[in-house]
Amino acid sequence: MKVFLVCGTNSVCGPIAEAYLGTLDKRLNVISAGTKPTAAIHPFAIRVMHEKGYSLLGHQTKKVDHFFGEHFDYFVTLSHSARTDCLTFPGCVTHRVHFGLEEPNYLPQNLDTQLFLFRKVRDRLFEVMDTLYSTELEPRLALNDYMGSPLLTSILPSQANRPVMGE
Repeated sequence: MKVFLVCGTNSVCGPIAEAYLGTLDKRLNVISAGTKPTAAIHPFAIRVMHEKGYSLLGHQTKKVDHFFGEHFDYFVTLSHSARTDCLTFPGCVTHRVHFGLEEPNYLPQNLDTQLFLFRKVRDRLFEVMDTLYSTELEPRLALNDYMGSPLLTSILPSQANRPVMGE
């Protein structure tokens, strides 16, 4: 299942959510991108994810435009700005989900305050991705597994054996 996470700069929220959600289920192909990406992942995002055992080293920021024309099972906007900037997406999207999260405040503050804000954003993103997974993704993955199970396919007639309407 292909999940596209869209945020503003793709330097904090998108990479954190992508790294976390991607570990919840190996059947997920998670990609994040920004509407106005920065040149690199924010160092504090890398640091607060490292504190939880996740690595963002080597992660590159990406622009939404790079994925135009692709198919995604889920198109998830993480912030209000991402939703506004991506009211339409020139690609095939099966399901849209929106979370109105705020990106961390980049105003100059002391190190402890900055890290506190980034940890708060990380923890909120973990909660939101857990909710997305348990309420949307996991049930659909289970249904896909069930529909493709050998037991079900042996019971249901194959498409090849079905009569064509009008015959």
